[in-house]
Formats: sequence, C-alpha cells, structure tokens
Amino acid sequence: MLNRFMVVSWVSRTVHSLVMAAKYNVVFVLGGPGAGKGTQCAKIVEKFGYVHLSAGDLLREERAKSGSEYGELIDGHIKNGTIVPVEITCRLLERAMKNSEKNDFLIDGFPRNKNNYEGWNKEMGDKTDLKFVLFFTCPLEVCTQRCLDRGAAGSGRTDDNIESLKKRFDTYMNATMPIIEHYESKGLVRTIDATRDVDEIFDEVSKLFA
Repeated sequence: MLNRFMVVSWVSRTVHSLVMAAKYNVVFVLGGPGAGKGTQCAKIVEKFGYVHLSAGDLLREERAKSGSEYGELIDGHIKNGTIVPVEITCRLLERAMKNSEKNDFLIDGFPRNKNNYEGWNKEMGDKTDLKFVLFFTCPLEVCTQRCLDRGAAGSGRTDDNIESLKKRFDTYMNATMPIIEHYESKGLVRTIDATRDVDEIFDEVSKLFA
C-alpha cells in the first residue's frame, strides 16, 4: 500500500513530466539579411515537418493588419532597420505557436540582440526547449546583392533597398553577432556556409535534423 510520501512523490514526477512534454521544441535560425534563411527553412518544413515562424514576417503581417495597436510602431522600426520591442515579438511568436497543431518550430531571425535574448528567456524560456542555433554565414557583398535582386524581382519588402540594408547589416554585426557568439560559447551553434548552391546547403542542413 502506497504511503503519503510515495503518492506525493509520484504526483510531483508526473506533473513535472507533463510540463516538460508540453514545452515547444525550438531551433533558432540566424544569419545576415539575404543569407538564405527563409529558403532553407521552407525545405526543412517540407522534409522534417517543422513549423516555420519568421519573426520578421509576423511583424510585417501585424503591421499590415487593419486597426493593429502595434502597426505604426512596427512600421517605423522596419523602415529604420531597427529592432521592434521584444515584448511585441515574443507575444506574436507565442500566439503563432499556440495556434499551431505541431510542437517543433524554426524561429527565423530571432533573437537579434541582447534585449531579444533576455526578453525571450524571461517570457518564453520556461515554455520552450532550445535544440540548437542554425547559423547561416555569408559575406556582406553576397547578402547585399541577393537582397537587391529580391527587391528588384518584386519581393514586396520595403527594406530590400540599399539604405535599409546598410542599417540592417549594422544591426546584424553589432547586435546579432554577439548573441550568436554567446550561443556558440554554450556549444549550441551549428554553422553552415550559405554561399553555396541551395541544394548543397540543404544536404548539410538535413544532417542536423535527421
């Protein structure tokens, strides 16, 4: 017959297991503008069934919503190449996760700075399990040309222009790279050379998810 201590211990372990099982599995996807994050995420989704959440896309969608309380604020940050307050981004990411039927997520373009990193840990740290950081490395010149080509092809992105790109790259080098280096010190970064052919890149990426 179970005594009171054993019952309490069993309940505690069961609750802990349920909480752990309820966590969202997350892979952060980082790299400079034009490094090919979106392209590779689409291929990961198709082959491995992850849900792709682009922080930038979620912010742009929110900006375009009629009557959005965040729309004007987000618009100003996107046009200036600066970073939207982390509370807003986390709120949009969590909402998208809750609305999904799956539990495995690629979060593209986040965290982009120390504020993002600290805000994520505060708001979402207990709700997620970070598997690793997928980092696409690509020279500035290559990334710039890709973004300009994308803009010329009608990407619909207001920040695919040389003026916004300069600001975005400054933000990336000064704010995002220190976060990548921090995760690297924890052994969480998986670095991919993004200058190669799309399929060649994905062959290497696939090994991380197999």
